[in-house]
Amino acid sequence: MTPDQPLHEQAPHEQALAWAMAMREPDFADWDGLTAWLEADAGHAAAYDEVQCALDDADAVLAGLSEPLAANDNPAGWFSGRRAWLGGAIAAALVLALTSILWLAPQGAAFHTTAPGETLLIALDDGSTVQMAGGSRLAVLGPRAARLEAGQALFTIRHDEADPFVLTAGADRLVDAGTVFDVRLAGDVVDLAVAEGAVIVNPEAQALRVDAGERAVRRDGRYRVTAVDDAAVGEWSRGRITFENASLAEIAAELTRATGQNFTSADTITRLSGSIALAEVRADPRTLGSLLGVRVSASGDGWVIVAE
Repeated sequence: MTPDQPLHEQAPHEQALAWAMAMREPDFADWDGLTAWLEADAGHAAAYDEVQCALDDADAVLAGLSEPLAANDNPAGWFSGRRAWLGGAIAAALVLALTSILWLAPQGAAFHTTAPGETLLIALDDGSTVQMAGGSRLAVLGPRAARLEAGQALFTIRHDEADPFVLTAGADRLVDAGTVFDVRLAGDVVDLAVAEGAVIVNPEAQALRVDAGERAVRRDGRYRVTAVDDAAVGEWSRGRITFENASLAEIAAELTRATGQNFTSADTITRLSGSIALAEVRADPRTLGSLLGVRVSASGDGWVIVAE
């Protein structure tokens, strides 16, 4: 593979596109190289999946454009006209796929990934900071824009009314209004909590304003706003997590991301509220039993949580 820019210097989605296109060549044989690239960074597999989905969409369009057999009574020039139309449709499908990939990885974007249990502090050019929690992916798209792709991050933003900071989280745009705020993205659930200033959610649509001391959680496409203690916003960065009406399965996933230890639970029914000091759990996961009133047992290389 010999792209104009060395592969290791490209953004993850650009690297993924290079690998995906190379694999479509009939003589592709660098399976060891592909495996090494996928295993080198947790974000590579996600980028590769997104690129393949975009290319699969193009393939689906092309599959419906197969050349029909010409009937004897077709007018002269029908085949060449049909072929020209097919060429244009194929080009349009490929442009659509490549455009979606380039949207995922705009020029100059910086991609950051944290492993479970790891945190990362990012200093932006304007003096703002972003602190990423464990098991998270973030793309910094420019000095005043970023996209949270998974996990959680705490944003301390220098406000500029003329050039507000914009965060994309899932399908939502979050625009700062002088702000310290925390965002968690888990599947299609967006959890926004504001400690200072305000955040405007989707200014062009519902224009929901979330002020300091408020938390907005989107489930099933709708936001619900409740009160939150300012001091609790981003407390994971200080070694504590708090959850409200969370299932044991959700609690297990959060503990895995926060501690780096493997917690699982199949229980999506039992729901608990509480606050946990992560240092205690890291030292002895079985302390969760007394903290939450659950049973915790070792299983393989991790821990299983079940209701009492």
